[in-house]
Amino acid sequence: MTDTAERVRRAARDHLGLSDLRPGQLPAMVALADGRDTLAVMSSGGGKSAIYQVPAALLPGPTLVVSPLIALQRDQVRALRRHDEDAVSVDAGKSETQRAESFEALQEGEAEFLFCAPEQLARPEVLDELREAGPSLVVVDEAHCVSAWGHDFRPDYLRLGAVIEALGHPVVAALTATAAPPVREEIVERLGMRDPVQVVRGFDRPNIRLEVRRTMDAGRKDDQAVEAAREAGGPGIVYVATRRRTGDLAARLAGEGMRAAAYHAGMPRRERDEVQRRFMTGDLDAVVATSAFGMGIDKPDVRFVIHADVPGSLDAYYQEIGRAGRDGEPAVAVLCYRPEDLHLQKFFTGGVSDEESLARVAAAVAEGGGDGVTRARLRERTGLSPRHLTSLLNLLEGTGALRVGTRRATALPDAPPPAEAAARARAAAERFRDVDRTRLEMTRRYAETGDCLRVFLLAYFGEERAEPCGDCANCRAGVAGEEAAPAGGPFPVHTRVRHEQWGSGEVIRREEDRLTVLFDEAGYRELALGPVVEQGLLVREGGPGTGDPGREDSGRKDSGHKDSGHKDSGREDPHAEEVSGRVR
Repeated sequence: MTDTAERVRRAARDHLGLSDLRPGQLPAMVALADGRDTLAVMSSGGGKSAIYQVPAALLPGPTLVVSPLIALQRDQVRALRRHDEDAVSVDAGKSETQRAESFEALQEGEAEFLFCAPEQLARPEVLDELREAGPSLVVVDEAHCVSAWGHDFRPDYLRLGAVIEALGHPVVAALTATAAPPVREEIVERLGMRDPVQVVRGFDRPNIRLEVRRTMDAGRKDDQAVEAAREAGGPGIVYVATRRRTGDLAARLAGEGMRAAAYHAGMPRRERDEVQRRFMTGDLDAVVATSAFGMGIDKPDVRFVIHADVPGSLDAYYQEIGRAGRDGEPAVAVLCYRPEDLHLQKFFTGGVSDEESLARVAAAVAEGGGDGVTRARLRERTGLSPRHLTSLLNLLEGTGALRVGTRRATALPDAPPPAEAAARARAAAERFRDVDRTRLEMTRRYAETGDCLRVFLLAYFGEERAEPCGDCANCRAGVAGEEAAPAGGPFPVHTRVRHEQWGSGEVIRREEDRLTVLFDEAGYRELALGPVVEQGLLVREGGPGTGDPGREDSGRKDSGHKDSGHKDSGREDPHAEEVSGRVR
């Protein structure tokens, strides 16, 4: 054991009373204590908070923790104080006197931890106070929020990279429970992490039984959700796609004798807080909610998570079902699936920023010259909301038109004209929309597969499982394994490949007749294996095509279109009707 590892173990015992560390905690703690930027991806309930709390005791200077929810910040402050660790928070609900006292405690060494939301870091006075305090560690909790690939993307997270640099780039810890490979890459890039250590521990939650209930009838789908909740008992969460459905389905559950309540972001805060309080204290059997409910909910005895409507991605789905069974006891995750519901999610992913707004923002920044333009001034000149403006600035920054800092945006010397920058930014937004739709296609495949659900879900996150789990609905029905690929053969899982149209990618799943490839730029794509091999549509990166070992990539132009075996997310899979017809 290294000296640092021994110091970490001792600090874990002394400060948090941890005699045993969970898998993944020690290497992440050691990396941070050694001054290495670290990305830790660990399942919900895996002990991510301890990963930064222990090294914080070993690094000189205070620790800044960026967390998206005020309620979550306050819970973490209370938890630290129970361990005699001094922690303070800064949020919009604090008075100026309270804020001043918090920063004074941080600067005087009386508090080790400062919790705040990313919105607070947009305030110049907050950043000035933090510079004065000189944090040695910056923690980005729920780090998937920084990624436009992520299921819970928040534009305010985008300025964190600039904040980190403005603070002199202290050690960075990025923590999340859910991050598929492209999300991890973007977290590292957006936060400006330097040669980071990545600790990715198993996504598998074997105590959560996975189940898909399929139907072609909308009314029957809600019946299935109610049946699943009644069978599981509770407490639990039922997720729906729209605010209106929260009340309708909560009433259905109440009619079945369950203590149920609705929850969505349009409710008054007091009502939302009351629903959450009742759920946490055991006064409710079920909360029927939109995706607004859940982040920061750390209730160990959640027995079910039911999706009465299809989620927009498996990233969101995994994050939400991860709220079940945190006590290690059996729990169930049920997806109630009707193919027609995919159209609603396609509508949600359909919007693309217009070129006129992009050009207006680019022109306003260009007029500011070398001194740049403040965000407040940009909002005045463009009439855009803070959230919309941040999104457009992010797109324009990606084109090389400008640089976005914590306070202002500045045009770059070699920036393209505003109209050209806007066109490039819109094209980038369209690519992202197309990628987002490939993720929705993967959700459809999960819902319709006859293979082991756990094998499919883990493959999506880049984790290979050799054998069916034996416990998911498909395994229990005896159909799992029918789609599995035989041993050997071309393009095994994790092979790096290149496609003429979609560029480089990695094989993340292989079945008997098809491949699923996660392309670096084009997202998730399914390709029929026969045409891929026969026509040489894929080549191993750095080598000859596996389908024809003696031939190098010939640069062929037929790149997997309609008659070349690829199943684009924009078209229905020709086998979809057959698969979805297996209703139960």
